Amino acid sequence: MTAMEATAPTGTFYCAQCGGELHPDEGQIFLTCPYCGSTVYLDKSQVVFHWYLAPTLDEEKARAALARWMAGNETVKDLDQKARLTGSSFEYFPLWYFKRRTGDKVTIEEIIIEPAAATSVSEIRRLSLPAGDLRRYDSSLDAQAHTPSVPLPAVLGWLAERDIPQSEISERALVHVPLYTFKYGYHDQSYTAVVEAGTGKVFANLYPAKAEVPYRLVGGLSALVALCLATIPLGGALVSGWEGSGIGLLICIGLGLVAAPALLGLAAWVAAKV
Repeated sequence: MTAMEATAPTGTFYCAQCGGELHPDEGQIFLTCPYCGSTVYLDKSQVVFHWYLAPTLDEEKARAALARWMAGNETVKDLDQKARLTGSSFEYFPLWYFKRRTGDKVTIEEIIIEPAAATSVSEIRRLSLPAGDLRRYDSSLDAQAHTPSVPLPAVLGWLAERDIPQSEISERALVHVPLYTFKYGYHDQSYTAVVEAGTGKVFANLYPAKAEVPYRLVGGLSALVALCLATIPLGGALVSGWEGSGIGLLICIGLGLVAAPALLGLAAWVAAKV
């Protein structure tokens, strides 16, 4: 029994949908309302809706999504070929889902996501959870569902620290989302990436990212060349007036036509190597 289950509420509670009385057994935190069929989660004295996001990817497709991310622009070149997968797992991970409404004359709606359990990939709070994709939680998922360990009052406290008062929260729910967690190695270091099995989006806090220094050097060199070329017409104008300025401009254009292909070639070489 987890700490969350041990402190789970007992007594009479009311469905968040129809207001019907709920009578949970001791330690029971996931319930289905006997009156309207809504699935709810009991967090201490609070009852919230309980949803889940249905997966659309199996493990093979999730691996393919991970490979596409590894081959993208954020990671080092050829990470999809050089990385070595060391493990994978699947679970329904719990997230706190909040709908925030602000504005006096014009109502602005915002969805806020916070992890409901400890995770090394906090980036999943950027996950998009459209309300239309959420389904009533099914007890058949219990075996693969991660039990929440972050209480709702604690998360509401975090939101208050970010100047988001409870009065602006119009809806709150617990959502279990399908996640594939992949462990992989690269250059004797271990990394973790998560693939959300509903959309195929990949989340990772730490990963072998492209080195920024070579790109900055190419950008700096290009800026320096452009600055030097720009001074040629100015120098000609100072020496010979408008005539010198015209000659300098021609020289600037000629040298620019020579420098541009060289800089483009250098940029292409860096992109291919990094």
